[in-house]
Amino acid sequence: MTDEPLAFDRTERAGSPGLVLLFAACLVAPVVAFSVLPKDAAGTLVIGLLTVLAVIGIFGLFGYAVGFLQFSGQALRNDLTKLVCDSGPESLMVSDGDGKILYANEAYMRLSGAGDASRLKTVERLFSGPPDVSEAIYRLAQAAREGKRNAEELRLAPPLTGEGDVGWYRIRVRPLNYPGAKRATLWSVADVTRERERHENVFQELQHAIDFLDHAPAGFFSCDASGAVSYMNATLAQWLDYDLAQVGSGGLELGDFIAGGGAVLLASITGAPGDVATEQFDVDLKRRNGQSLPTRIMHRVAFGQDGLPGASRTLVFNRAPGEEPAEDLRAAEVRFARMFNATPMAIAIVDKAGRIKRSNAAFAKLMPEALKGADARNIYAGMLESDRAALEAAIAAAVESKTDIAPVDVRLAGERDRSARLLISAADEADGPGATIYALDTTELRTLKENFAQSQKMQAIGQLAGGVAHDFNNVLTAIIGYSDLLLANHRPTDPSFQDIMQIKQNANRAAGLVRQLLAFSRRQTLRPEVLQLGDVLSELQMLLRRLVGEKISLDLRHGRDLWLVKADLNQFEQVIINLVVNARDAMPNGGRIELRINNINPADCARLGEESLPHADYVAIEVEDSGHGIAPEVKEKIFEPFFTTKEVGKGTGLGLAMVYGIVKQTGGFVFCDSTVGAGTTFRILLPRYLPGEGEEETRKEPAKKAAADLTGHGTILLVEDEEAVRAFSARALSARGYTVLEAANGLEALNVVDRNPGTIDLIVSDVVMPEMDGPTMFGELRKRGLTAKVIFVSGYAEEAFAKNLPEGEDFAFLPKPFTLKQLIEAVKSAVAPAA
Repeated sequence: MTDEPLAFDRTERAGSPGLVLLFAACLVAPVVAFSVLPKDAAGTLVIGLLTVLAVIGIFGLFGYAVGFLQFSGQALRNDLTKLVCDSGPESLMVSDGDGKILYANEAYMRLSGAGDASRLKTVERLFSGPPDVSEAIYRLAQAAREGKRNAEELRLAPPLTGEGDVGWYRIRVRPLNYPGAKRATLWSVADVTRERERHENVFQELQHAIDFLDHAPAGFFSCDASGAVSYMNATLAQWLDYDLAQVGSGGLELGDFIAGGGAVLLASITGAPGDVATEQFDVDLKRRNGQSLPTRIMHRVAFGQDGLPGASRTLVFNRAPGEEPAEDLRAAEVRFARMFNATPMAIAIVDKAGRIKRSNAAFAKLMPEALKGADARNIYAGMLESDRAALEAAIAAAVESKTDIAPVDVRLAGERDRSARLLISAADEADGPGATIYALDTTELRTLKENFAQSQKMQAIGQLAGGVAHDFNNVLTAIIGYSDLLLANHRPTDPSFQDIMQIKQNANRAAGLVRQLLAFSRRQTLRPEVLQLGDVLSELQMLLRRLVGEKISLDLRHGRDLWLVKADLNQFEQVIINLVVNARDAMPNGGRIELRINNINPADCARLGEESLPHADYVAIEVEDSGHGIAPEVKEKIFEPFFTTKEVGKGTGLGLAMVYGIVKQTGGFVFCDSTVGAGTTFRILLPRYLPGEGEEETRKEPAKKAAADLTGHGTILLVEDEEAVRAFSARALSARGYTVLEAANGLEALNVVDRNPGTIDLIVSDVVMPEMDGPTMFGELRKRGLTAKVIFVSGYAEEAFAKNLPEGEDFAFLPKPFTLKQLIEAVKSAVAPAA
């Protein structure tokens, strides 16, 4: 049975020797005919026909020879293939589509126990038994019927060989394209019992190794460079009360069970490509319930050829009380190790060259640059080079065992502007003397000190400017007032008229400077109202475009649904104008100015990075230019009054000082970001205004039309400590028909009232006066029953004294310096309704 298909095919292809004789006869026939037949027409015709047959015979013999050679090669290959299959160790069987066995090698004959071909069994009949075996054979047979490949491994007990208790077999099936058959299938059966036994032995050894590691008396874990834990043994999981199912599934990170900055400490290990680095750390682990576990960690990391760290191999020794032999000898060491690593103070022990021998977690957080990079584990790598000399001197003193070493303040390396104070003391290490460095993060303290010093300086300058402005206002009031009196007595054609006008105009210019000083010192009078800044800047941009000129483009961009703010409209417009003018002056050759308005929430405040800014809701106004920028040493002084970088005569130095004062008085903040050569951005943040319950929106009242007739009558008590101002005011009021009673301070005013009971219609009083100020005098007059109206005049802001007045009282306010006309109009409007 095994040889018939191949033998039948060979005989079929080789059984045509008659064709050879036929082709040979065709070749001989023309020769014989030529020698026998006559050379007439009929003979010539026959000879020609026989010649054609000879040619055909030649081609036939050639084709037969080619076919014979091909057949011989195929037969040889078939014989070699059969020889290989017969002598191979794997059992092979070929069946047709009806399940009839076409071929079986000797190994299959032995496996099936068949003495001859008539007793052979197919694979389906040979392997039968439990359901799992039957199901596997069914799947293989189904694949054979469908002309597909398949493979199964099955367990048979007892095995077909009868040796042992269990046998494992790997059975494969695949289709064959076999000549002479409709469809054939090759079945291969391999006994893999020994292979499976070897695999099971390896698996058992691996299980034993894992069991040994899991239940070792020390903890073990492995993590990658990002801190993801890929393995943790059962001992460590039990100590930490973690479920092992969490490990390796992305559910556990290094920071989950290492307390404080221990995770940063482990990540600080560095090495060159191909290195294997091992470090020892005493750190506290964190149990799942939050309790700490003192441990000693042996952390090993191998670095690849690309320099990237691989997965760690980390041993963990439990150093909790009762868990370690020789506890009495090690208790002090354990307590020190826990204190060393748990303390919030950064500590490092260095040698005389600054190489870090040991450091704690707090140090790794404070100076990470000192533990990584090209100059890894060197204290100088964590600070700026400019501060190195001072620290080298301090370490040298510590190496010489000197005491009372002065602290060293250094700026730390990195992107952020951070600083630290280093305290240095001597340290005796096994490999020689060194230094112990205690580092305190002074970044926040330094920022607070700088902000406080700046605030104190600005406050002191503001108080000085406010005091100067107040006294200067009195002088200006007198100059402007007497100029008005002189102008009233001179015609425009008089030679001295223009001189007097020059005096008044320059006095008004001086008054403008005083107003800027008051704005910086936050002592000017503000008239706050509810504003929608998008609308305000939209109305203002036409004026701003005229200010910047044609060479500079000005763009306005504002977000949607802007919040409301409460500010003085006129003062806010002055702030924007000053900033835009400064931006224009920074771009003499042209450029771009961009105004932006956006809402800022508390999360946005954190991203701004301004430590002095409380996190709240603000409306931010940004003025950005593409000018030459501001140098860092200049930026610290830009808000100081009279500081300017402009040429003489082109700036007073009060523009930004006024911006600072107005914004601060409004309750906002102003910051400046600038890069030399790239431009400057001023950012103003005004607090969001939320109307209270039942509060109505502030409405602008139309300005009252000035009275055409400025004369009047009535008795006015004029209280002013500045004699020049009092004399000018009394003369101006008397000239308009009023009776004026004068007093130099509050006490004199009370005496005047006592001498003139019931005759005073209006009180015009200064606020700041010796012996008794205006608000105190006002309270005393109310106690005595005087109900006359009061006009306060002052160079300070109205809010500065209004809080000292009796609650609910109504009064008018006239800011200094004032003109004759402003004084008369204020008095007229106050007296007229009562008249």
